[in-house]
Amino acid sequence: MTSANSTLVLGIESSCDETAAAVVKAGTEILSSVVHSQIEEHAEFGGVVPELAGRSHLSKILPVINRALVEAKVELDDIGAIAVTERPGLVGSLLVGISAAKALAWSRDLPLIGVHHIEAHAYAATMESDDLAFPLLALIVSGGHTALYRCESFHELTRIATTLDDAAGEAFDKVAWLLGLAYPGGPSISKLARTGDPKAFAFPRYRPKDGSIGFSFSGLKTAVLYHLRGQDALAPTPEPKDIERRADVAASFEQAVVDALVKQTLAAAKQEGLSTVVIGGGVACNQSLREHLRAEAEAQNIRVACPSPAYCTDNAAMIAGLGYQLWRAGKTANLELDASPR
Repeated sequence: MTSANSTLVLGIESSCDETAAAVVKAGTEILSSVVHSQIEEHAEFGGVVPELAGRSHLSKILPVINRALVEAKVELDDIGAIAVTERPGLVGSLLVGISAAKALAWSRDLPLIGVHHIEAHAYAATMESDDLAFPLLALIVSGGHTALYRCESFHELTRIATTLDDAAGEAFDKVAWLLGLAYPGGPSISKLARTGDPKAFAFPRYRPKDGSIGFSFSGLKTAVLYHLRGQDALAPTPEPKDIERRADVAASFEQAVVDALVKQTLAAAKQEGLSTVVIGGGVACNQSLREHLRAEAEAQNIRVACPSPAYCTDNAAMIAGLGYQLWRAGKTANLELDASPR
């Protein structure tokens, strides 16, 4: 039987299009982190197809878990608890991970911990920076989420602002499609933007009229569309080779997204009286965002902590890490744990 004193947590993540498993010791020491990406399976559709995602998880979940155990050089008998993403995400995808976690927890008589995906993204930065003090501000920015949270502890988060429409990552995907770039859009646009002028085109930055904190990227996305197609939004998008100053468009769009994220994040930190900001989510890999946020935050005596890129995108190490903290706090689940898209 598993030692009651074990600090090893097996984490499982399947909220969208990555099948992931990891073994983490005492909440921070990552012994293994395995991620199977479905990018190639969804690339031809320009986005995630839920049914395909669920089927892929079903075929990959057990091999990924086994690999995580092998790479950590442990066996199931060494594991003290099972943590799994329960929300938010694609229900079909979540259910695959939850079913696997329940089966393992039941068969080994292990504690089962349901983990909130967004809270785990906020936790990820603390795994590599052990001197972060609460309360702090978390910017979670990905293909499905763009929001700011006040964090009183590892598992006490209050959302203080979100996007009115598209998430930043979704806007990257849509503009990449307009520019004839590969999915996912974030890395594709960033690569092209390196050779462009971020000041070439004055694309709009959303600013709430009432002085509140918030995000919106639909107007920016539409501005790029009209720039490329003229005033007829139904006109065909030019072929990539025919788009004038294509790299400048990419750079100017990326800069507009970065400016909006940085300005609203630092405004929220000031409003909340917080001196530490952490970021997470796939868009947190964006080098321009990391550099601009750090530079502008430093000028305001605000500390910024960014996880390594591997722990910004969806992964199970953050699930296992936060799962350990929830386990210590007595926040375990039973076999009635269910998936939720919200």
